[in-house]
Amino acid sequence: MAGVGLRAAARRCLPRRDHGGPRAASSSPSCPGCGPPGPGAHCPGAPRSAPAGGAEPSAHLWARYQDMRRLVHDLLPPEVCSLLNPAAIYANNEISLRDVEVYGFDYDYTLAQYADTLHPEIFTAARDILIEHYKYPEGIRKYDYNPSFAIRGLHYDIQKSLLMKIDAFHYVQLGTAYRGLQPVPDEEVIDLYGGTQHIPLYQMSGFYGKDAIRDVHVKGLMYQWIERDMEKYILRGDETFAVLSRLVAHGKQLFLITNSPFSFVHLPPVPLCPTRDKGMRHMVGADWRQLFDVVIVQADKPSFFTDRRKPFRKLDEKGSLHWDRITRLEKGKIYRQGNLFDFLRLTEWRGPRVLYFGDHLYSDLADLMLRHGWRTGAIIPELEREIRIINTEQYMHSLTWQQALTGLLERMQTYQDAESRQVLAAWMKERQELRCITKALFNAQFGSIFRTFHNPTYFSRRLVRFSDLYMASLSCLLNYRVDFTFYPRRTPLQHEAPLWMDQLCTGCMKTPFLGDMAHIR
Repeated sequence: MAGVGLRAAARRCLPRRDHGGPRAASSSPSCPGCGPPGPGAHCPGAPRSAPAGGAEPSAHLWARYQDMRRLVHDLLPPEVCSLLNPAAIYANNEISLRDVEVYGFDYDYTLAQYADTLHPEIFTAARDILIEHYKYPEGIRKYDYNPSFAIRGLHYDIQKSLLMKIDAFHYVQLGTAYRGLQPVPDEEVIDLYGGTQHIPLYQMSGFYGKDAIRDVHVKGLMYQWIERDMEKYILRGDETFAVLSRLVAHGKQLFLITNSPFSFVHLPPVPLCPTRDKGMRHMVGADWRQLFDVVIVQADKPSFFTDRRKPFRKLDEKGSLHWDRITRLEKGKIYRQGNLFDFLRLTEWRGPRVLYFGDHLYSDLADLMLRHGWRTGAIIPELEREIRIINTEQYMHSLTWQQALTGLLERMQTYQDAESRQVLAAWMKERQELRCITKALFNAQFGSIFRTFHNPTYFSRRLVRFSDLYMASLSCLLNYRVDFTFYPRRTPLQHEAPLWMDQLCTGCMKTPFLGDMAHIR
């Protein structure tokens, strides 16, 4: 059983209730869109009979409520609040690095990770492009970058001007729809979509239109800023070098496929002008090309993976094109554009012995996994922050009590007298407040990038579908041997044995071993 200190912390984190019923209404912030909850945790063997001893049903319900709170306080193991490691690699699929012979990489946000200080400049440039090239109103120039507003993985309905979060089943998470910076009422959202929260896949596929952020990349503006101050913008350069050199030392073959231009990935030094020695040289050193067996720039992903018509062209040291037909890809040379089908023919790198890392699930990873059977690794920088939040006592205790309360609601809904319905309504209100509190720990507007209350987000669904592994940065590979095997956790299906947290609502508890990842950093 947890010690007195943990129980005291739990009491601080969980909303207080007097014995026999709730106190005053919770002072937690209200959350629009905490609509009717979905299915709760399954509790086999839940009592279905009337309370013993002739007790009032409502008194029986509150007694069970208090029993459950004591279980949450007393049986939650202390280690659970530091279970996850932000520097770990997480597996969606079983994969042994022993079988991987070839490692491939994207460049931007994969080999090169950028500081958050770059984002305001991207925002400002995109805002100016909207005004100057797409004739948006001059009034939007007054808006500055707000790093705490949006999150990764949101959807934007251009026709309805809605920015929103969608779950794995294509349902809008109510309370997360915005028009500009203003929240849109749940009723309006449902009305806009024909009386439902559900958005069909064919309609979602049209949500993405002309994007000014893409122009920032195409025009090379981002690269100009980074080239002017590599130290300011590029993170973990030493760790990138450590990863690449370690793989080469163990006999692995490496390749780079990036949409970035030649001038950004490789800037040759200019006499008397050392500031030109940038790009990969900044992170890896002057001999960086000797680490890679193949280097491809301006690949034009994702069409690189699907369009057979674009040939490879060799570049000289100044970035000028050679028009000779390419019959082999030489180590130490740099190639432009091309296509994956010629790449596979020339290298014979096929199937699960290839592991490719990228930050974009669609343009980097989807086709490689679905069409060609490569192994894939997703770089998700936001993962580090989210894990640190998950490891807090406030999150863990709030979530555990929320799940236990959900189990109570599911089991006790058989009591339908007037007083019992009032108790169940109070529990429902408390559950909704807990969901909103948990959501706000990640982001006040949209919550976690991985969850919409109890369901995974649409982003999470794609992450599981298109990546074998995911991690906060490439440097996480330094924590594992090059022959390490990753095993995904067996998370139970709804009809299978429940997770240990959900066992709280049955009055029993089986705590799994929690220290298996303690060796990582």
